[in-house]
Amino acid sequence: MRFWRRRRRSWMSLGLVIIGGLGVWSPVAREGWAQGVPSSQPAPILQRVGIDQKLNAQVPLDLVFRDESGRAVALREYFGERPVILSLVYYECPMLCTLILNGLLRSLRALSFTAGREFIVLTVSFDPREGPELAAAKKRAYVRSYGRSEAERGWHFLTGEETAIRRLTEAVGFRYAFDAETGQFAHASGIMVLTPQGRVARYFYGIEYAPRDLRLGLVEAAQGKIGSPVDQLLLYCYHYDPKTGRYSMLIMNVLRLAGAATVLALGGFMLAMFRRERRKKRAAHE
Repeated sequence: MRFWRRRRRSWMSLGLVIIGGLGVWSPVAREGWAQGVPSSQPAPILQRVGIDQKLNAQVPLDLVFRDESGRAVALREYFGERPVILSLVYYECPMLCTLILNGLLRSLRALSFTAGREFIVLTVSFDPREGPELAAAKKRAYVRSYGRSEAERGWHFLTGEETAIRRLTEAVGFRYAFDAETGQFAHASGIMVLTPQGRVARYFYGIEYAPRDLRLGLVEAAQGKIGSPVDQLLLYCYHYDPKTGRYSMLIMNVLRLAGAATVLALGGFMLAMFRRERRKKRAAHE
């Protein structure tokens, strides 16, 4: 009997991951996972989960959680100077949360920006039953895999009480539901980028996050305080599409930039030719 119960839970977990991969990327956040389920046979629990975009919404920075050491911390401690990447997971999730964190880790490794230097990462458990011990174990594993010393003070794993968790998840539009039958949570997959002031700046869906998009999201959230002139040039050529959670090329801006570059190149060429002719004339008169 226990064998079949465990097998049933495993299949349920696998099903949630598949739906997460196919449906939670959904650009229309209100639909969430429901878009991955045939409309003729909607799964009630999946209708209650998803990500509702709340761009520019303010996260309540007075909320108190516990960090991986068990210390009570207000969210405001992590804000004020740098943009923040927020990932909402639960640490004993059998599959999807690990995929989310692994996808985030791969993207962070590919960035020249470093957690703890240009930005902060907050990973928050939405399971109020979890505590600092689980958070500490997760932090050790991911900070070690990340391999950058700054991450010890730049990537934080938090747990909290139900009230604080609900206020945070509602503020960013993250909807989840507990399945009493399996003892697991149904939830969406994605991460958010917040401004140094704690406002929602960008959403990235799924379990893979393009490093270029994440970098541009951080640069925009920081209002140009991090990054390089090249990043600003890329932001001129790329535009964040809230429907897809990705940056797409702005053809008109690219054409304008190409036109300006052509004019500058021609102007430089003509100026060089003019100076060359003047030197020739001077040499002829001498």
